Amino acid sequence: MATKTPREIIKDGLWTNNPALVQVLGLCPLLAVTGTVVNGIGLGLATLLVLVGSNLSVSLIRNFVSDSVRLPAFVMIIASFVTCAELLMQAYTYQLYEILGIFIPLIVTNCAILGRADAFASRNPVLLSVLDGVMMGTGFLAVLIVLGGIRELIGQGTLFSNMDLIFGASASSWKIQVFDDYANVLFMILPPGAFVGLGFLIALKNSIDGQIRKRQAARETQPVTAGSKRVRVTGHVS
Repeated sequence: MATKTPREIIKDGLWTNNPALVQVLGLCPLLAVTGTVVNGIGLGLATLLVLVGSNLSVSLIRNFVSDSVRLPAFVMIIASFVTCAELLMQAYTYQLYEILGIFIPLIVTNCAILGRADAFASRNPVLLSVLDGVMMGTGFLAVLIVLGGIRELIGQGTLFSNMDLIFGASASSWKIQVFDDYANVLFMILPPGAFVGLGFLIALKNSIDGQIRKRQAARETQPVTAGSKRVRVTGHVS
């Protein structure tokens, strides 16, 4: 398998092979808890931590683990980092941890994390594996934030509410009341609204990709115009 360049890894994680919009993995927590931006940030940061830690560890042991115990070993590594994420959230963001509930432990079963460990980290050196974990985690986090923002805006008419759950009391003033006297749209707050929001994001990405492919095809089929030729004249002109 050809080793990808850092640029390709960055593009894959953020856009080309985004775990939420292209691979469509980790949908259970993504659809369940992205009712607000702060929920999306909390889950996304926890997933990012686990992705980076598991990719790092799997890459370090990739030459010492036999195929017969490879997947169980990967799951144990992922579970260990999920436990670390749980303990950190209990210590520093306990209220947010209670809101996210069972979906933090369920990161262990997130196919995106196990998939990256098996498909990439187990076949590549440490630095590239860490970069892959950072980029895949960042791409997943970005989708969580955007989807949480859409659902919070349409569902409650606000943005960045309860940010103090992560960033402390000073962040309580970050809340933006976009619409005054707004009647909550319950559909968007509940998980079915997440399906609609995610479908919109996937359709938007596919539309952008389609426009990019059309422009590339147009450049490739564009006829090459012959340029002017320079004629060198020598000798005497009488």
